[in-house]
Parts: sequence; structure tokens; C-alpha cells
Amino acid sequence: MRVFFDTVGCRLNQAEIEKMAAEFRAAGHEIVAQAAQADMVVVNSCAVTAEAASDSRQKVRQANRLGVGNIVLTGCWATLSPEEARALPGVTHVVVNEEKDSLTTQILGNLPPLYEAEPLERAPLPGIHRRTRAFIKAQDGCSNHCTFCVTRLARGVPRSESKESVLKQIKLAQSGHTHEAVLTGVHLGSWGSDLSAGETITDLIVYLLKNSDIQRLRLSSIEPWGLDERFMELWQDARMCRHLHLPLQAGAATTLRRMARNTTPEKFRALAEMIRSYIPEMAITTDVIVGFPGETEADFAASLQFVQEMNFAGGHVFRFSPREGTAAARLPGRINGRVAHARSEEMRAVLAASEAAYRERFIGREVDVLWESNSFLSENGWRIHGLTDNYLPVTAWSKMDRWNTINRVRLLRISTDALEGELLD
Repeated sequence: MRVFFDTVGCRLNQAEIEKMAAEFRAAGHEIVAQAAQADMVVVNSCAVTAEAASDSRQKVRQANRLGVGNIVLTGCWATLSPEEARALPGVTHVVVNEEKDSLTTQILGNLPPLYEAEPLERAPLPGIHRRTRAFIKAQDGCSNHCTFCVTRLARGVPRSESKESVLKQIKLAQSGHTHEAVLTGVHLGSWGSDLSAGETITDLIVYLLKNSDIQRLRLSSIEPWGLDERFMELWQDARMCRHLHLPLQAGAATTLRRMARNTTPEKFRALAEMIRSYIPEMAITTDVIVGFPGETEADFAASLQFVQEMNFAGGHVFRFSPREGTAAARLPGRINGRVAHARSEEMRAVLAASEAAYRERFIGREVDVLWESNSFLSENGWRIHGLTDNYLPVTAWSKMDRWNTINRVRLLRISTDALEGELLD
């Protein structure tokens, strides 16, 4: 059977479809690059915003219009709206998050002996979800009660993968010629809180660095609390990628309280200062929500000023999206859509300026780039695109396809959406 895996949303969803694809492949099925080529489509859905939920439904409808009548729908939106999910055209199975680990056996039933054998080495997914980097699921679930977040409802309580399991996935990725592993989770910083050993995310990373020789280890989004000096000392190992994505969500103390975030502007500022004292050129990126219920003009001005002060290396801006079942959906003081849009544009402009300033610091430097994608142009060779360890997007020309290789590059200038570089090897 030919199977296409699709996803909307976070890096954890990407990690999960890579694992599912490996299981289907081990059971003897072919993983294809497009829904039009498939006998079955598996969609890992998202519900973090109304737009993500809509995109998830659209993925299903697109696959069905292409003639696929065997669609498996899983993930956060399917978990929160299972009846609506079952009613979508072509959907034959809805697998909620708490059953996702057994999706393969649920769908395929009795599996051949090959499936029970030692797991196969990682093979990147074909098509739009092809990644050089391996996304490794280290943790799931969350015990925080942020008033805007529906993910906790969809994902449940915190659950940590064992150190041994995470290491095994990294080694399987390495055997498939992966150079960079990205640890993912809903609340990655809470890793170990549900385990009996009393270990933390720092202990997990120390273990992984000690027991593997992966060239790069990157962390996905991690909440900006519970990170201490011992955590910062991890970057004494050059394999740790100099990038932390710390979701701020708001820079005004009053808005953070309404969000029930476990931080304040002062705490966030102190954390950023500590990080930069240990790793001066760490890329710190963030998420910001604008138009949260009750956000006054003064609140937004404070948030805008704080984001400007933080000099982030980049970030995402979201207009508040009320999600059914969350406390924020019931809060008074809903912000007019036009106002929220205007605030979003202002916040994006501030983040774009600080992102440009961060990138400017590296013009003329020599950096190592892992090439993620390329396009072939006959006159000039390959146009290649990749990332540095501190998450700078780089593009260059090459006489050959360099996908999934790491090369030394001199950064020349800032182009439209990346840094232009020249290959040195």
C-alpha cells in the first residue's frame, strides 16, 4: 500500500509523522510524496488556532478531492472534535492523541514479522515534509494552565520518553545519515517531572551528548521558566545549537497575569540576560499574542516596548484566537478584529527589525550551514538553502547538490528572506 503522511502545526507533529512513517515502512508499505499517489493518507491535525484547525480540515478535503477514500485523521483537532472529524469526506479512522502511539497497529491490524524486528534507520519523508533534521519526540502533554491554550486539553498530562528511548531514536537517525536532531515536546522543559529518577531536561541532554556523537543537537520551543545556570552550561559542548525559542506571549505584566503565564517581564528579562552572559550570540526567538481579551492600548504599548528591548533574533506573532474549552474564550473585553490586525502589524515590524539587526551582526563571518533544500537552475547550478546552528537562514550557489551536507560558508549580505553566502569548501 502507498501511504502519504501530512501534518499541520508544531515540530512535535512532524516528529510523530516521521515515527509513524517508519512503522508503516517497516510493515512493508511505501511512503509517497503526494496525496495523489496514495492509497491511504494520514493527517496529523492541529488545533492551536482556528486557522490551524481549518488547515487540518482542508488537508482532509484536498486528499479526498484527489480521489483518496481512505483517510486516517489524528492529532489535536481530531482529539478535540472527533465527531466533526469522522464526518469529513473520506475519513475512515479517527485516532485520538491518547491512542496515537498504537495508530499503526490499529490501522494495519496483524503485522508481519518484519514490523517486530529491530526498527529501521531513519529515512526522511518524501515531498513537502522532507527534512534533513530529525525531529525526536522527548516529551508530550502539559500541566500548565495558560488560559488561551487548547493544547493541554488535547495532549493531556505530561509524559516523558525515557532517556534510553530518546537516545535510540537519535542513533537510528544517525544511521540514516542525519546530522542534526531536534528534541521536541509540548512542554519540553518539564521532561522528567513524571519520572521517578528526579531528573530534568538538563540531565537528558547531558546523557544524549555523552552517549551519542550526533553533530548537532537542537531544542524546539521551551517555556521560559525553570532554566538555570546548569542548563546554560550545556552549551560548553559545541554540538549544542545556539538557538532557544522562548515563548513570551506578552510583554505586559497585566496581560501575562490574564494569560496565567508562569513568568513576568522582569523574570523573562533576567533569563535573557543570563542566557546571553553564558552564550553571547545565542539566537533567542519567541512567540507573541496580540489582541488578547482585555488588552488595553497601554498594555499593547508596554508589550511592544518590551519586545523591542529584548532584541529577539526573530519571532512569530499571532492574533488571539478563542479556542472552545479554554478560560480565555470566556474572558470579557474581546478586541476588535481591525485593532488586533493593526497591533499584529506593529509587532511584526518590531520583530522584523530586531531579526534584521541580529542577522547583520554575522555579515562577513564564516559559519557552518546544514543544507535543507535546493532548486536546480541550469545556468548557475544549484540554488541551495540551509540553516546555521544559531538558526540563520542561508542561501548560496553550488555546482552540485549538497542536500544534507554541512559546509563552511562566508556570509556576504542580507537578501530578501535569508543571508546570502559563498561556499568555502
